Amino acid sequence: MSKKSDDPSVSGESRESTLLAHLFELRDRLLRMFLSVLVIFLCLFPFANEIYTFLAGPLTQHLPEGSSMIAIEVASPFLIPFKLVLLLAVVLAIPFILYQVWAFVAPGLYRNEKRLALPLLVSSTLLFYAGMAFAYYVVFPLVFGFFTSTTPTGVAVMTDIARYLDFVIMLFIAFGVAFEVPVATILLVVAGITTPEALARKRPYVVVGAFIIGMVLTPPDVISQTLLAVPMWVLFELGLMLSRMMVRGKQDEEEAEAEAEAEAESETAPADERTEPEPQGATNPYDEYRPLTPEEMERELDAIESFEREPPTGNNPPDDQGGKTP
Repeated sequence: MSKKSDDPSVSGESRESTLLAHLFELRDRLLRMFLSVLVIFLCLFPFANEIYTFLAGPLTQHLPEGSSMIAIEVASPFLIPFKLVLLLAVVLAIPFILYQVWAFVAPGLYRNEKRLALPLLVSSTLLFYAGMAFAYYVVFPLVFGFFTSTTPTGVAVMTDIARYLDFVIMLFIAFGVAFEVPVATILLVVAGITTPEALARKRPYVVVGAFIIGMVLTPPDVISQTLLAVPMWVLFELGLMLSRMMVRGKQDEEEAEAEAEAEAESETAPADERTEPEPQGATNPYDEYRPLTPEEMERELDAIESFEREPPTGNNPPDDQGGKTP
């Protein structure tokens, strides 16, 4: 005999099976993420030295003639390109990793949350890549050109490959995160933490905060600090504009839904509730009472007496104005 569906043991078993199913799915998603990074790493590792040479290009082109990069540690010529390729594999696998995260959490989201989360994931990934590209093609040449041009006389610029990799990774992360400012602004507005108007009033504080963040995350020079703070400010303005558009679109959608609901209620209302009110100025003869004058009262009494003495015959009704019938 089967147990009833409301049995606590049955409900407990169903919850346990659901939890195990989620854990198995999470394991599969994590395994796919790891395999994606491993495949990309194996494809890029044979070109590790060429990739490092490409990364060091903004510095080597500003080095004086006869200078080159050096490796202080014994294992650095092997470990540093290995580390670079591994990090590059993780960065290139970010879209697939985010897709696996999305596939795992999407079934538990509402429709409006799905409609918002997917564009934010895509835009955040693209903005992170844009920040890294901006750092490599714009910031690195200016920063390394400034550093090498200020070298004191008699000092040979010979940068260690490990120190250089740590330096550029720090800048990549700083600019990649800084370019996420529009996404952060939109999330703050969507979550109801603030409004576009409140953020606009705090614009001076945002500008000062951008320069402070640029001072903390970048090397101690004005060029890199400014090159990080100014894009953050511009991206804040972009996020503010997009959040205003989203709020305006949400308000228009709510107004359209309210109008649709009002029309639906008016169509389903009873007929007596849908009757239109009388226009102003229209009078009903029964709305007001006017007493009869003595002359009108006398004529009515005469008509009643005449009707009682001589009932009307045929189609001749009594004269309602007080006179006798002809």
